[in-house]
Amino acid sequence: MPTAYLAPDGFEPQLREELRRANAAVQAEHGRLLIADEAVPSAWAANIWHDCVELPVGSIGSAARALRDIQRNWAMYAPLHRRRAALIQERLPHVSAKPIVFPAAAPTAPLGSWTLLAPDRLLAAAHCSAPFPNGEVQFVEDKTGPPNRAYLKLWEALVRLRRWPQPADRCLDLGASPGGWTWVLAKLGANVTAIDKAPLEPRIAAMPGVAWRGESAFALEPESVGPIDWLFSDIIAYPARLLRLVERWRASGLAKNFVCTIKFQGETDHDAAAAFAAIPGAEVLHLHHNKHELTFILA
Repeated sequence: MPTAYLAPDGFEPQLREELRRANAAVQAEHGRLLIADEAVPSAWAANIWHDCVELPVGSIGSAARALRDIQRNWAMYAPLHRRRAALIQERLPHVSAKPIVFPAAAPTAPLGSWTLLAPDRLLAAAHCSAPFPNGEVQFVEDKTGPPNRAYLKLWEALVRLRRWPQPADRCLDLGASPGGWTWVLAKLGANVTAIDKAPLEPRIAAMPGVAWRGESAFALEPESVGPIDWLFSDIIAYPARLLRLVERWRASGLAKNFVCTIKFQGETDHDAAAAFAAIPGAEVLHLHHNKHELTFILA
């Protein structure tokens, strides 16, 4: 059965190259949906549709019945034939897409995906990688607390992980200034050591449990920090340099969990992304709130 990969908006070239490197030949493209014969891991897919099936569409009602016969919950992707697709979706059970109030775990109920390839033919997958429609996560945002919107990436990573720092956990936030991720961690009740040569925003630095050290994240010796429950990084750095930092902390054995943003400057470094993904137990993915970057999670 074919596998379909939905690219995040604007990142189709990265997904095509990733699939090419994995020898997954793309047989067709449908908007941002790349359909291949091979099932391979993919960091640049917002959602992976596993074991896709094609179904005839004799009528709007018969299409909806065919999907309901497979399972209850479906998300529509409609780059073409939007009106007809919307009429089919209206006949399917409603799937709540209310914005998430953080902290909360990602949904666990199966959520399939489907699209109209043609007015008389649809493609559907009951099992998909993302628990959110088309991999798009929406939050009830905090417009006043955080100093920037970077906090949304960390919210999303932790929601997808389905766990987050607990009160009194020791957290290290590398490249912390102005303090968006530190704000998230302090709000959770964690003890946060924020590392950055630039200071935190004063109101973030004054939060309970926050300590700032005006140092370079790359010069920081793990032994000078000691055991930590979580290592977080949203540093602007070349991926290969971040990989060396992560490997140093892994070798130290002092960090239990990692959440790091892999930021690409200029061309996408697919080799570095693959090296992160090759770390045992690691997950590398493009979050809905990522830009030209991926998120590395080891937890």
